[in-house]
Amino acid sequence: MDLFLKSIGALNDETRVRLLQFIATNNKVCVCDLEKSFDMIQSRLSRHLKILKEAGFLDLSREGRWAYYRLNDNLDVFRLECLKEIKSLDLDIPNLQKAC
Repeated sequence: MDLFLKSIGALNDETRVRLLQFIATNNKVCVCDLEKSFDMIQSRLSRHLKILKEAGFLDLSREGRWAYYRLNDNLDVFRLECLKEIKSLDLDIPNLQKAC
């Protein structure tokens, strides 16, 4: 039940929904690329990413000093359906801007 409520809460924010679509579209994305693409400060972005990770949507991997986020490989049916619905929305998603 806790993970379900975290998932619902995570999706209750337009920025996080846009981040999910962006990551789903671009696969593995470095935090610095997300900062540049969304023109968002690191602390605010990290908070959103943490919420999405705790809700089970994202995985984090580190390569040297860089942190990369991607969709969780083991998404359950509920999260997969949420992503399917997000993809059907007409969202303003920025283009990937490489910063790393």
